[in-house]
Amino acid sequence: MIAPELLAPASLMLGWAGYLLVLCYALWRAPWLELFSDSRRQHLLFGTVLGLFLLWLLRRDFPSGVSFHFIGMTAVVLLLDWPLAIVSGLLAQIGLLLLGRQQLAAMGVNGLLLVLLPVLVTEFCALWVERFQPRNLFVYIFCSGFFPAALAALGCCALGWLLLWWGGVYELPASGLGDSAGYLWLVMFPEAFINGTVITALVVFCPDWLETFNRSRYLQAPWKDGNWSAK
Repeated sequence: MIAPELLAPASLMLGWAGYLLVLCYALWRAPWLELFSDSRRQHLLFGTVLGLFLLWLLRRDFPSGVSFHFIGMTAVVLLLDWPLAIVSGLLAQIGLLLLGRQQLAAMGVNGLLLVLLPVLVTEFCALWVERFQPRNLFVYIFCSGFFPAALAALGCCALGWLLLWWGGVYELPASGLGDSAGYLWLVMFPEAFINGTVITALVVFCPDWLETFNRSRYLQAPWKDGNWSAK
């Protein structure tokens, strides 16, 4: 998360413009009729918002104005699908805003970094996995949950550095890029582990909660020699 004083005015304006467009599209595509008629999905939505809010509260604030915390959006996308995931991220941001842990001016940029980017990465990977229709459960866990979370963390850090560089706050040292890149592993692996663990637990205990999980394909009985195995 980045404070507004570290960003160029153009970054703040473009961030709000892009975030509002995405929010409008997500609100239009969200399954509101199904949500209002299904109390289970309502509980999942509100529980997810609370989980994101608490996860984003556990952060390290640096004197420079940059804050570090885990994202968790990959698990949210797989749980709710992308429109409601974006809505959940917005509601969690509003909670931080009301507590004074986020500033309104930078809400657009932070929304693009913490909400939109992970949603795009996760949705792309999930669609890519579904294109091949694998029957191996671990393909879903790792290729839809673990690796997309790591890529989302990498993209968030890289894009955040570029925004700070554009605003003149951070200079890209040619000799220190290797050292800076080494710290990315300390961000990517925990993010991937957290999301992968959550998805694994949901697949084992509550597969019906995952909107993007094809239970009939991943949890079907083994197929052997043209017949269903009796085991």
